[in-house]
Amino acid sequence: MSYRQSFIAALLACLFTSLAQAQLLDATAPEAQGVESAGVQAFVEAFEQEVDAPHGVVILRHGHLIAEGWWAPYQPNAPHILYSLSKSFTSTAIGMLADEGKLDIDDPVVSFFPDKLPENPSENLKAMRVRDLLSMTAGHHQDTLSRVTQSGSDDWVRTFLSLDVEHRPGTHFRYNTGATYMCSAIVQKLTGQTVLEYLTPRLFEPLGIEGATWESCPRGINTGGWGLSIGTRDIAKFGQMLLQHGRWNGKQLVSANWVKLATAAQTPNGDNPESDWNQGYGFQFWRSRHNGYRGDGAFGQFCLVLPDQEVVIAINGGYGNMQQVLNLVWKHLLPAIHDQGLPADPGAAAALAQKMKQLAHAPVAGEATSPLAAKLNGKTFTFDENKLDLLSVTFNFDGDTPSANFLTKHDEQRYQFAHGRWISQIIHYEKLGIPAASTTADQPVAASGAWAKPDQLMLRAWLTATPFRLDMQFDFTDDADAMDLQIRMHPLRGKPVTIHASVK
Repeated sequence: MSYRQSFIAALLACLFTSLAQAQLLDATAPEAQGVESAGVQAFVEAFEQEVDAPHGVVILRHGHLIAEGWWAPYQPNAPHILYSLSKSFTSTAIGMLADEGKLDIDDPVVSFFPDKLPENPSENLKAMRVRDLLSMTAGHHQDTLSRVTQSGSDDWVRTFLSLDVEHRPGTHFRYNTGATYMCSAIVQKLTGQTVLEYLTPRLFEPLGIEGATWESCPRGINTGGWGLSIGTRDIAKFGQMLLQHGRWNGKQLVSANWVKLATAAQTPNGDNPESDWNQGYGFQFWRSRHNGYRGDGAFGQFCLVLPDQEVVIAINGGYGNMQQVLNLVWKHLLPAIHDQGLPADPGAAAALAQKMKQLAHAPVAGEATSPLAAKLNGKTFTFDENKLDLLSVTFNFDGDTPSANFLTKHDEQRYQFAHGRWISQIIHYEKLGIPAASTTADQPVAASGAWAKPDQLMLRAWLTATPFRLDMQFDFTDDADAMDLQIRMHPLRGKPVTIHASVK
């Protein structure tokens, strides 16, 4: 099918299905692409029933959009932090520079930063190549990330180059986010642009990706190994471009040779045949079972490409067990994919479309109000000393959108919430008391609240540009002069933090 025909087909599809809104992808019923709608639905239902918590999913077959959906309050087109899935985009920038002849992946890393080397560089440091950064075989015994970012120096490149390189580069696999940062630094050294600036006209604009952002180090270099924020559909288009050997709409964005190299197993990384993290590692891509490959990021960010099936699956989420999600793909979705088109199944296709439209995380369950609310209205509770740096909270129960107004040592956060629905808002976080730099600054938040008991208020807030969900439980005394707050940030591990507060 020509591009013109595909474009016309996509326009027509938009008239009959909501699946292709704001897409550059042609939407069809799954059966037309040889996929059982019932199998897709089985995967989606298992995903939402067995995993806490899915945010969004987009599935492509043969370049056609066969299913997409977002669990409210997550929305289409909204950017989502990718964490280490960012690495695959940094790799693509390196590949483009290699295509342009501006670097060779066998260039020594030290050749790019002669002014930042230690006084007596080790032989292992001098032997480290761009290839070794890409394949996570830079030679360090442990990930360098914390040592680079928490050294107290704002010069992360110099810090990285000062670290001991215990193994001969190219011989020892160690997942190393600091190495990806160095790839970003090399891009900026060669081009004078951040990875984001470099990729915007070469990758993001051709793919129709708008509003991408990327975190930077103190010296303005994109973090490379994490920090990119784009939407689920954008991830899917990136995966489709890779599946098409670097081509998009008839234009070669990155060479087919680079895609082949980057997504092939460049180094072994384990021997467990049941683990999708032991199938080999490429250039910032993981090999997967069933001859697949992927970029992935913490808490459930996936760009999964299955060349044998011509399938791309993009996922955003907020959960810890990422292998569980891939297991669901292999269990439910893979068997539903066939080599040839299938007879139309309007009932199953309609059921799937309806399911995808209705995806949602339920608002907090409970009562809309409590007799205690009137006593709490306008009261300020002062917290005992605590590790979250919370100072006080003031409640406002006027109207149908109550609020809990927190004062911290760093800023003020006002959570508006409602019963039976999500309230969208922007909240500024200078610090959340958790190890997640991506939660600083202004964040879109959706909150809901309800009274689980007459003396117990539950509040849930999704930070909808991130994997994180904040759960708060307020247990009040009968006189409404004291309370205990239990607070937990999902999907981070650990027990809820309990803090006592009282009216002074």
